[in-house]
Order: sequence, then structure tokens, then C-alpha cells
Amino acid sequence: MSPLKLFNDDLWTFTGDIRQGIGCAKLLRCPSPSTTVPGTPTTTMDPYQSLHIILNPDGTITRLEKHPESPASPDPNLSHPVLSKDLTINPSHSTWARIYLPRQVLNHPPSPPTKLPLIVFFHGGGFIFYSAASTYFHDVCVNLAENTQSVVVSVNYRLAPEHRLPAAYEDAMEALHWIRTSDDPWLTCFADFSNCYLMGGSAGGNIAYNTSLRAATEVDQLEPLKIQGLILVQPFFGGVERNSSELRLADDKMLPLPVNDLFWELSLPVGVDRDHGYCNPTGESGRKGLDEIERFRWKVTVFGSYGDPLVDREMELVKALEEKGVEAKGYFEGEYKHGDFSKEPAKALAKQLYKRIKKVITQLVA
Repeated sequence: MSPLKLFNDDLWTFTGDIRQGIGCAKLLRCPSPSTTVPGTPTTTMDPYQSLHIILNPDGTITRLEKHPESPASPDPNLSHPVLSKDLTINPSHSTWARIYLPRQVLNHPPSPPTKLPLIVFFHGGGFIFYSAASTYFHDVCVNLAENTQSVVVSVNYRLAPEHRLPAAYEDAMEALHWIRTSDDPWLTCFADFSNCYLMGGSAGGNIAYNTSLRAATEVDQLEPLKIQGLILVQPFFGGVERNSSELRLADDKMLPLPVNDLFWELSLPVGVDRDHGYCNPTGESGRKGLDEIERFRWKVTVFGSYGDPLVDREMELVKALEEKGVEAKGYFEGEYKHGDFSKEPAKALAKQLYKRIKKVITQLVA
């Protein structure tokens, strides 16, 4: 196993039998004084144990913890406020989508008939966990559809490290093309393809952002689907050089630095570092993507909090977008942890999130 690059001038490696999930961390000093970050914290935590995963000899991982899942609810005779159903996208990749439709449009169709905004949603999980059926994200999408009165399409993409990036971005693009050609009545009758937003939380926010850059090269081919903007909730970005929030919250319980780095170690293409454009949108290789977003005048809304180690990355992205002339809005408040916006989807924090999202997606289409 290659060592985990944690800090600019430090490398972490592990002793013990990592393939059995047992081991301890050991710090190895590597001279690179030009990139030294003062005040770098140290830790002895094993991120593999923390995430309950085992690294296999072939580069795959064994996930020791099974996360709860919820079935779709397509039956209109049930009392659910939001209906949902699963449809296959690409059977060879085992990709599929769960569509969410507010019951209200079936029970009380608007007059004159109007279609609902379309939100294409990507779940989080560090690129290596969860699915569109995971209860955690299923509940988010139910509440999102109900509170914003939108059609939500949650995409089940391939996970790393079995399928490293850009596999998730490719699956996301395939999902957009699948949506535009779908004959499913929930989409054709109720979704406004001209008012489409890409949304995701954490790693899903990263996928939404990077998918938009790919979509920018295929705008004509995506017709009649028209992306109006991005909604990024605590999006997962990084970089080689540590910033203030990463150092200040290095021992964060939700996303400590060793775990943060392991996600990237398992997800990025082999041989690249965290300054790759997939990870660092404001770095040298990622900044060209900002021009694409500006070119199509897409609105970008970013939600974050000061208790999240990723907050400085998110604020830096908003600033870089604004400097390019993009209509970017950042909501940064409170000391909430990473994932808190969607952890309890029915609570006050999430309701405020949905209220702001509804305001964004119901504005007049440009």
C-alpha cells in the first residue's frame, strides 16, 4: 500500500496488518522545506479502522459496516407525501436512479398545468460509501422534493476505489443523457427540463461540480435539458497545501484529516495528488473549470459552516467564482459539523436549507 500523503512535508504509513484492519500510524519525515506548513498537527489514528474498511491486495476495499437502506415507494395509494421509484440507467455498470415526485402534483394538479423544477442529486460518502437507496440520503431526497416542490432524481453511481474518479463523473453524465431521453411519465409529465439544477452533499457536491464542467462541453447534446445552476452542500474539495480550517479542525470527529486524506487516496486516479483538478477546483489545474461555469452563466449556491474542516475550501471556491463574474452565493454560518445539513432532514437546519434552495430553483429561468 502506498503511504497516505497527509501534510506537505509529512507522510503517513501504517504498521501492522492493514488488510485485517489492524495497525497503527507512524509519521515519516520527508524533506520538502519549500512546502512546509507551520503548525501541522500529528495523530496516531488509523483511518481504516475509523471507517471500518479493509484494504484488499487487489486495491479494492471490504466495507465492514452495512448502512441501512430504504425501499422506493411508488404506490400512489400509500400515504407518503412523496412517491419514489427506481429505474435502471446502465445495467453493465449497475447504475440506476431513484426518482422522487411530490404527491401533491398528482392529487392537486396545478391549473394551468406547470412543471416542477428538476434537481439531479448526488449522494455523499467520500466516493466510497452509500447508494441512492441509503436511508440517510433517501430521507434527504424525500424532504427535498416535498419542501421545494421539485422532481428529484438521485443518481446511484459507481464507488471508488473499485471505480476511481472519473467513473462517478462519467456515470453522472450518463444519467443526464438518460434523463433527457427518458419516456418515464414522472419525468416527461412533471419535470421542467429547462429548469435543471445539479445538487450534491459532500462528495456528491464534488460530483455535481465536476459533472457541470463535463456538461459544459455537451450543452447542445443535452437538449432539452438545460442546467440553470449548481447547489453544493458542504462540497468535498481539497489540496496539497493545508489551509486554516483543515489545521484548526484536524481532529474533527466527523472528518479528521487522516480520514479526509484516505478518501482522496482511495478515489483519485492513481499517481496524482490532491492538487488535481478533481480535488482542487481553485488550483492551477482546476481553475480553467471556472471559465466554463462563467460562460454559461450558471448560478452556484454553496452551503457550509465554520465547524466543518472543508469550509475554507468552499469559501475559496465562492470567491474564485465571484472573481470570474459568476453569480455565486455562499451561506456560511454556525459551528455545524460536516454532514449536519442533511443528518436530520426534518429538523430546523435542514428546513432552512430547503427554504433557500426553493428560492433558488423557483426564480425565473434565464
